[in-house]
Amino acid sequence: MAVVSILVLALSAATFAQSSPGPQPVPLPPPIPAPADTPYPGTIAITVDATDVDRRIVTIHEAVPVKPGKLILLYPEWFPGGHSPSGAIAQVAGLVVTANGKRIPWVRDRVSVRAFHLDVPPGTTSLDVDYQYLTPIKPQAGRFSSKMADLSWFNYVLYPAGHFSRQIHYAPSLRIPEGWKFATALEVKSQEGNLIHFKDTTLNTLVDSPVYAGVNFKRMDLSTPDNPVFLDVFSDEPAQLEITPEELQYHQNLAKEVQQLFHSRHYDHYDFLLSLTDSLGGEGIEHHQSSENSSRSNYFTDWTAGVGGRDLLPHEYVHSWNGKFRRPADLWTPNFNVPMQNDLLWVYEGLTTYYGDVLAARSGLRTPEQARDLIAMTATTFEISPGRNWRSLSDTTNQPIVSRYSPQGWTSWQRSYDYYPESVLVWLDADTKIRELSGDKKSLDDFARLFFGIDNGSYITKTYTYDDVVSTLNTVQPFDWNTFFQSRVYDVSPQVPEDGITRGGYRIIYNDDVPDWVKHNDSRGANFARSLGFWVNEEGNVDEVVWASFAFKAGITPDMHLEAVNDQKYTATGMREAIVAAEKNKTPVKLLLKRGDEYVTVSIAYYDGLRSPHLERVADVPDRLGAILAPSK
Repeated sequence: MAVVSILVLALSAATFAQSSPGPQPVPLPPPIPAPADTPYPGTIAITVDATDVDRRIVTIHEAVPVKPGKLILLYPEWFPGGHSPSGAIAQVAGLVVTANGKRIPWVRDRVSVRAFHLDVPPGTTSLDVDYQYLTPIKPQAGRFSSKMADLSWFNYVLYPAGHFSRQIHYAPSLRIPEGWKFATALEVKSQEGNLIHFKDTTLNTLVDSPVYAGVNFKRMDLSTPDNPVFLDVFSDEPAQLEITPEELQYHQNLAKEVQQLFHSRHYDHYDFLLSLTDSLGGEGIEHHQSSENSSRSNYFTDWTAGVGGRDLLPHEYVHSWNGKFRRPADLWTPNFNVPMQNDLLWVYEGLTTYYGDVLAARSGLRTPEQARDLIAMTATTFEISPGRNWRSLSDTTNQPIVSRYSPQGWTSWQRSYDYYPESVLVWLDADTKIRELSGDKKSLDDFARLFFGIDNGSYITKTYTYDDVVSTLNTVQPFDWNTFFQSRVYDVSPQVPEDGITRGGYRIIYNDDVPDWVKHNDSRGANFARSLGFWVNEEGNVDEVVWASFAFKAGITPDMHLEAVNDQKYTATGMREAIVAAEKNKTPVKLLLKRGDEYVTVSIAYYDGLRSPHLERVADVPDRLGAILAPSK
């Protein structure tokens, strides 16, 4: 009888378990109201106090005109040019809202954590909103030091939900430390000592107009008669602002070359905001009428050291046309909390990177040989990157959202932000194809002028789609451009798109000749990826190991520190000598590495030399690459 009872109970429990509905989802809170293309009533006054230099604390006050009822204030999430939800809400603290001297409680949205809900009491016409933005204390982690600051309104603003950003008006003011100078694309209304009042503007223009400020400052005029352009330089020390006449001419050439390329502009004046610093973290962000740029402190004083990064200013400048005036349709959003879609970043960023490299050569910021070597380096980097076997170039446009710019362990296999460098090869391919098909009468420059050089003087963003790109290319030079991009951008293929090199009149060669400008930068790290299969950073740490390379197979990982090469303390020069000696003597390269407290010795039987890549001229093909890199006539 007991057995029967147990069986009945078991069957009852099983039946109950089958019939139980289980947990049900809790309803989500109501969605944040979608932005509408309607004006927000009144002008929001915002005052930013950036004088607390030592503690890196920025204090913000907003006076927000309101009506009684429900109000939602948003902190920006999607930064234009950042391509990811990067709004640093964790850095915001001390949020207090008051009206008529009385505190108004706020509630953070449970899902959209950058949204703050308020009930505005009857009779209230204005809210006082006070808070702080806590910039990272370590300067390398942020953009604030004791001598300069990169002040981004994106980090400091709260704005009302339910409206397009262009329909919300602000009256911005900024207080900077005593004695500091400043530069920005914003127009100054008045100034009282270190308090600057800017002219009223819209939220989208405000967020698009950062301010650089600092102790050491020089403004350089790069203008042509019909194109006002300025280089606004801030530095750690006054001596770092000294520029030679030749260096100034290269930058003036840049303004001229860009104007020759587009034959238009979409700003009153353009300001390169440039910080020369070893204290702050690096930066390169585009804006419509300015750009945020950062380089090492020796940008002018050690010209050879900067060859690798000399495309930064051209790249960000081109973005005024590609990315700001013209923007992929799904990357344009009505406010800064609507998600962006990145699928055309190979045009937005990739084509801009191509022209950044081209314009660096045309202006003299790089020599033609340096430009060619960098193209060879780009192509051969992808030749040793097996991630192309499983992931398309187009899928890498999702990388800013996938990784949020966090470090990766195996970049050559995972793939990273490849839509920047690999797209250079794709657009070089397109450029040389247009030249070949047209008998060298047309080029990608004709596309750039037709696509980006329209509506001269207009500040209104004009969006574009993939079909627009293909259609305009066909207007310039009829061809099956859809198949061209499908195979190079959207398909998974191990074939590196190097046709632009060969059609451009060159071929890739390898030898042991490392460019002098590369060796000049050994203190910043060294690249042995094409030989042993890894990079070493400026501290001697293994920064990246190429998937399936000699180093990979020897067990070297990116968490190691390189101590010695062939029983001698590691130096980049010593490593190169060891690789060349192994090539001649067929003796393995012996490496001593450290992982944590453990020392590891490996011997790598690699005998093919440094494999430093270069482009070699092919005589029976027109020098189209030379024509691409040559200054405009």
